[in-house]
Amino acid sequence: MPNPPEADILTLGATIDLRGTDPETAERVFLKQGDRSWTFSEYRGECLRYAQLLLARLGESDSFRPGHVAMLLENHMELLALYGGCGYAGLTLFGINTGLQGETLAGVLNQSKARLLVVDEALLENVERVRGKLEHIADTDILVLPRGEGQVSPRQDLLACLDAEVGPVGSVSEAPDAPVSPATNLVVIYTSGTTGLPKGINNNHAKLMLIGRAVAGNLELTSDDCGYACMPLFHSNALFLGFQPALVAGASLAIRERFSAGNFVPDILRYGVTYWNYVGEPVHYILGAIERAYDGDETRIASEVAGNSQNRLRYALGNGASPPDIDRFERWLGLEEMLELYGSTEAAISTFRRKGDPRGCVGEVTDPNVKILDEVGQECAPAELDPDGKLSNYAAAVGEICRVAADTSLFQGYFDNDKANDSKYRDGVYHSGDLGHMLLRDGKRYLYFDGRTDDWIRKDGENFSAAQVARLLQEHEDVVLAAAYGVPCPVSDEWVMAAVKLREGAHFDPQGFFDFCERQVSAGGMDRKWFPDFVRVVTEFPYTQTQKILVRTLKQENFDPRRLADDPVFVRRRGDTRYGAFSQADYAALREEFEVAERVELLDR
Repeated sequence: MPNPPEADILTLGATIDLRGTDPETAERVFLKQGDRSWTFSEYRGECLRYAQLLLARLGESDSFRPGHVAMLLENHMELLALYGGCGYAGLTLFGINTGLQGETLAGVLNQSKARLLVVDEALLENVERVRGKLEHIADTDILVLPRGEGQVSPRQDLLACLDAEVGPVGSVSEAPDAPVSPATNLVVIYTSGTTGLPKGINNNHAKLMLIGRAVAGNLELTSDDCGYACMPLFHSNALFLGFQPALVAGASLAIRERFSAGNFVPDILRYGVTYWNYVGEPVHYILGAIERAYDGDETRIASEVAGNSQNRLRYALGNGASPPDIDRFERWLGLEEMLELYGSTEAAISTFRRKGDPRGCVGEVTDPNVKILDEVGQECAPAELDPDGKLSNYAAAVGEICRVAADTSLFQGYFDNDKANDSKYRDGVYHSGDLGHMLLRDGKRYLYFDGRTDDWIRKDGENFSAAQVARLLQEHEDVVLAAAYGVPCPVSDEWVMAAVKLREGAHFDPQGFFDFCERQVSAGGMDRKWFPDFVRVVTEFPYTQTQKILVRTLKQENFDPRRLADDPVFVRRRGDTRYGAFSQADYAALREEFEVAERVELLDR
């Protein structure tokens, strides 16, 4: 029976079938990682094996025993086979952030109601610590992806179980008879809530397929293209912008287990990468690695990187890069275009920045329902720029990026979280939780991202709860009260700043507080991204009339010594092993970094 027209294919399994059985694509290399590779046909076969294993392990699924599978994995080809297997089997895959530990990890696994967990051997210790707290996953259904060191028992070894319970590679050729439709929930991707556990965002088959098509179409990808997945595949950035476009276009995808700035250029040359998805600060780190490798010699960089005969890189797409970094990245890597975009896993609002769009924006807003609303729900004024091109009416123009409509576009709600759904979409308005402003030019609306609202922090491309960070910091024996919030960063997104009030008679110990945060990361449930970059020691907090901490005031004062009266501030930069006092001279030097990055206006608001 011939495959249906591609426009009608809105499930993952059907798309894999199309690529894996079509004579023109079946034997073409799809996934490559190190010295390994799978053709589309081989990828299809592995997805079918995983589907059979999952269905056999889970048995009948219903509302009491849902078909839910969780993964705690670094980037591996097997992760994508597990994803495809869930697609064929009509199961829902829960992508767990590999940075989660302790109570948070156990809480997310329990909330997911997953009955089977696939975990990277390198992360198994984190699961072992909470094994006794898992409510739905039996010990026999914790399967481990081995690292090849022979330390995993055959009963736990995912690959051994596939061989024993399903058959060897290539033994399955028929898709299971499982009920799957475009509306079937395919993958739940976690983002952080403002309180409590991270929130899981539902993503059905149709959403994933439509996003893949949109990105592949915008980039005009063909079978000659190759993506590069070094951002985590449990996150929407790599899945939406890396894997799905490659599959839809019949292109290939190179995989690195985790991001490495030093390996970026060797990888794109080795694999023939043509497009790369990024989020957060990796662009800046890559530029630093190139600068060190070539001593900042622009002539050598132009010749040996941008002009290298093996360099096929054409596009980079993502968010969080500063305009000067975009300029250098395009020049040093020889790009045709760098697409700075706006969007989230919810996918209710999205934009693409294109060449010719105003500098610093994240693209044109083409959806008339997307508006900037102030705190009382009124539409904000369009941006006004001074002669230097800087925003001159910040208070009037900046508000929350919202979508005012009877539908929620591609946002399909949070998994098992009615409270979060009601908060996100209320009274006909989808609230992004992001701040922004609109610039009108030639009849078009261009969006600028201005940070998170008070309850959120965005660092390295991930949103997380300020309240969660503050709660963990308050476990320090000398901290009476803490507040966490995002402050400007010169290269991307935000830094984490914490204000702490100490118990009477206590003194802030820079080394001791750093060590405490390290312990929270290693054993206390704190993700490393949450580790405060700045700590402000306050005598008292500013409060609202209802005795809530005025976080907006703290954010505005940030780490500027001119605004902080006598409050001492401590800082740690990347690579530091303790906090150090933050002086006027340190601020002046940091301000120069913001000026070079064309982001100094963020400090002066």
